[in-house]
Amino acid sequence: MTVAVILTRKGRDVVTTTPDSLMSDVCNLLETKGIGAVVISHGGEKVDGIFSERDFVRAIARQGASALERPVRDYMTQNVVTCEPDDKIAEVMQRMTQGKFRHMPVVENGRLAGIISIGDVVKHRIAEAEAEAMAMREYITA
Repeated sequence: MTVAVILTRKGRDVVTTTPDSLMSDVCNLLETKGIGAVVISHGGEKVDGIFSERDFVRAIARQGASALERPVRDYMTQNVVTCEPDDKIAEVMQRMTQGKFRHMPVVENGRLAGIISIGDVVKHRIAEAEAEAMAMREYITA
């Protein structure tokens, strides 16, 4: 299975903001939308960075509450690992696990095409395992 399967099920909507957005505004966006990461992009098409809950914790640990009044570009992850719709889910899961991050933007032809989380990947893998188990039970009882 591929990343495209996950995007088909969950949709391709991505919450983005600009690098100039204040950290406090980005944190409010995370809370309001109920998400764990925001893609940072000047125009919504190219991935310039990503800002996650982990980036927030690092910023507060280093700068205290004053970090909230700084632009998100000061704290975002700049070297973003991305995937493509044709990437295999098992490979993406491995990259997320090795990199110790939970969100991965999906890029298609150089443009932002979606975002997946480790939760999306795990949910898909569980559904896949359940389908295999059901098929095996049906085969055995037939």
